[in-house]
Amino acid sequence: MSEEMRFDRYYRYEELTHFLQNWAEKYPNLCRLESLGKSYEGRDIWILILTNFDTGPDTEKPAYWVDGNIHATEVSGSTAVLYLVHKLLTQYGQDDRVTYALDTRTFYAVPRLNPDGAEWALADKPRFIRSSTRPYPRTDELDGLHSEDIDGDGRILQMRIKDPNGAWKPHPDDPRLMILREPDDPPGGNYYRLLPEGRIKNYDGVTIKFAPPVQGLDLNRQFPVFWEPKQRGAGHYPGSEPEAQAAMRWIADHPNITGSTSYHTFSGVFLRPPTKGSDDTLPTPDLYTYKKLGEKAKAMTGYPAVSVFHDFKYDPKEFIRGTFDDWMYEHLGVYAWTCEIWSVQRQAGITDYKFIDWFREHPVADDLAIMKWNDEVLNGEGYVDWYEFDHPQLGKVELGGWDVFVTWRNPPYKLLEKEIAPLADFAIFSCLVSPKLAWHSVTKESKGNLHYVRAVVENVGWLPTNVTKKALEMNVTREVEVDIKLPDGARLVTGAEKVMLGQLSGRDQKSVTPIWGGDATTERAKVEWVVEAEAGATVEITAVHPRAGTIRHTLTL
Repeated sequence: MSEEMRFDRYYRYEELTHFLQNWAEKYPNLCRLESLGKSYEGRDIWILILTNFDTGPDTEKPAYWVDGNIHATEVSGSTAVLYLVHKLLTQYGQDDRVTYALDTRTFYAVPRLNPDGAEWALADKPRFIRSSTRPYPRTDELDGLHSEDIDGDGRILQMRIKDPNGAWKPHPDDPRLMILREPDDPPGGNYYRLLPEGRIKNYDGVTIKFAPPVQGLDLNRQFPVFWEPKQRGAGHYPGSEPEAQAAMRWIADHPNITGSTSYHTFSGVFLRPPTKGSDDTLPTPDLYTYKKLGEKAKAMTGYPAVSVFHDFKYDPKEFIRGTFDDWMYEHLGVYAWTCEIWSVQRQAGITDYKFIDWFREHPVADDLAIMKWNDEVLNGEGYVDWYEFDHPQLGKVELGGWDVFVTWRNPPYKLLEKEIAPLADFAIFSCLVSPKLAWHSVTKESKGNLHYVRAVVENVGWLPTNVTKKALEMNVTREVEVDIKLPDGARLVTGAEKVMLGQLSGRDQKSVTPIWGGDATTERAKVEWVVEAEAGATVEITAVHPRAGTIRHTLTL
């Protein structure tokens, strides 16, 4: 195996594990490798803990969560996480921003949340499923067409069959391209029926129906927020599957997580909650901040940032239930994103389109533009010319069409690194906007054995210590706490050993027009004590907030 990771390919589980173990061994002061738990098939779900451990433990710093590949075929999500990790480790000490990030923050990086499904997708003879490999909701295979690589060439393409009542016909200017018949096209022409490449169980020689997949789970419908059993792929209950359960358990055990990005494919867009309601259901400060973060995402990556409810519905009358980013925002109160990597349309110069609606209906000119991009940029390799094949049930068919896995679903190999590189920069930015405790000042005045001590703590991060208004509504984050530890023989004359300071504001709600309001010191708070102790004794003062970190100061009296 190569010791250097390349970003022009997709790695299988054994190779991915090899790289992660090598990184942990090579960069022990910046990287530790742990397992979230086991997948359905028993593979470790790896998580990398990234921080400068010389400046403190990961749990005492604000943290950012990134994951990829919860859906089986969305393997470029794994690569996006790997690219971020590689950048953090190799650029530490060279890039000031990366160095500052690892010195003061933590990244929790899960390259492949669903290792089983990805292994099926990347196999020599692939199987494309939605997510988990566990049979659900049935364990037996029903009659009908099952998608499969029937000719063993390592691809799952399309099948076309001559049919006088078929819905498709070759484009007159490019016969490779199949387009829908016009509503008034007469019967009996040069028409085709299009089907996914696969086999038909118990074919009756006449009718073809699509069999429901045996592996019908969707791990991104497994989270507790808005979960309902009627949601397709939801599972038996929230967290019933080991992959989703492992992620939830880890996150619950790490309250220092201040935000997240989950890498999916495809559409070239950042998606944000809510899925269940319009923007006006969000607390106003959270909506403003989400939009500011979204503007930065677009500026850094070229991907627009949109609301799932308003702009990314599969059915205009239905909302998606049980998603990870909804859970992170609605229940934990942190800003969470789903990043849908890659857009073939945008590559072909098509920019004015709706992400989901385009697949229902679009002009044929778009298809021609995409085919032109395929020919000029991919040298025609994204589209497979139709070729004959003796199908075990259907007889003579043609296989071909788009090689969807590495053209539509994921970036083609040679374009992969260029596509994912900007995503790492936005992840670092998103981590660095977190709240961060710091000492404004710690002072003392002494008169004999009486010492007046004042500690002023402040939030130097952009976000408030609570991160979102939603976190306060849900009561899921603690206040800033300041403790003073006295030496033996000392006592407090005034003040308390533990003082609760509430939340400290950030800079996220500041107006760009300075004539409105001003800079009140709402990001700062002070604690005062009178300590009776011998001169020269020391006290230790600690300030802690789960989302803003832990800081300590030792003061000589």
